[in-house]
Amino acid sequence: MKNITITLDEETAAWIRVHAAEQNKSVSRLVGEILNTRMKERRDYQRAMKRCLAKPPLELNGPTANPTLRDEIYAGPRIR
Repeated sequence: MKNITITLDEETAAWIRVHAAEQNKSVSRLVGEILNTRMKERRDYQRAMKRCLAKPPLELNGPTANPTLRDEIYAGPRIR
């Protein structure tokens, strides 16, 4: 474990103290858990993004292959 020092504004420091006390944890442990969770979420997101971008692009076939132009949509009679 590594010790670090952080600087918080008064409102944030008060909030984290109350939040830690509600969970029967020290501020240090709670901040560590929050950061660890955030790190894992970011890592998982990056992995998912790489998997998604590694897939070949979808081929558009059928009616979506030639989308209707905006002018064509609004050129016809309007239904109200």
